[in-house]
Amino acid sequence: MEKMLKVGVITSTHGIRGEVKVFPTTDDPGRFKVLKQVILDTGKDTLQLEIENVKFFKQFVILKFKGIDNINDVERYKRCALLVERQDAVPLEDGEYFVADMLGMKVQTEDGELFGTLVDVMETGANDVYVIASPAHGEVLVPAIRECIQNIDIEQGMMTIHLMEGLI
Repeated sequence: MEKMLKVGVITSTHGIRGEVKVFPTTDDPGRFKVLKQVILDTGKDTLQLEIENVKFFKQFVILKFKGIDNINDVERYKRCALLVERQDAVPLEDGEYFVADMLGMKVQTEDGELFGTLVDVMETGANDVYVIASPAHGEVLVPAIRECIQNIDIEQGMMTIHLMEGLI
């Protein structure tokens, strides 16, 4: 399991006082209101940042970090991911999983036949859609609904699916 989870990506600066515009990669952008700190992943190293102020603008979150007070200090962090440690993540309900824990898991059909590997999760309005890379069928899109997803075992890294007619 991942030790850190991505909650957003810095897309650009916002104003001249060191604020950044963040595209949230979490189901609940409102979580930024209670978040005290994040870990900035520059690709080469990580930097712990304390959140000083949070605002919302359209689908973006505007963050101000303590000690960063001008545009020149944050310009270099465009396209960098913001992470939280697992213990700071939003608690999950029964039957909910972090996408980071699911990616790469093996997928089998209900009769135990290996079908492929989960490579992506697409968020749609009604339900998520799992993108499964199948050696026999190419890329297969499976809706994350009870009729299709029979079991997800994070510990074993295995998902069991029922292939409804028309999916392949």
